[in-house]
Amino acid sequence: MASTPRRPVNPMEAAEALFKPARKQAAPAVERRSPPKVKEMVSIKLDSDVLEHFQNDGPGWQERINDALRAVVDAQKSE
Repeated sequence: MASTPRRPVNPMEAAEALFKPARKQAAPAVERRSPPKVKEMVSIKLDSDVLEHFQNDGPGWQERINDALRAVVDAQKSE
């Protein structure tokens, strides 16, 4: 009667058996909506001349870009 040993005979197999990743159940994806009018950190690529235009007036250039984009969004909403 052939039975498998309780412990692996090969030490390499024994070591690998110890380090096999445990299976975890994936948590369900939850869509979290941000509150309205909250600014979010994003990464955006802009042409260097566009960036320079907004930065020429000094600090606050990110807010000026946001204001310019807001004006475009508001203009499209009113169409």
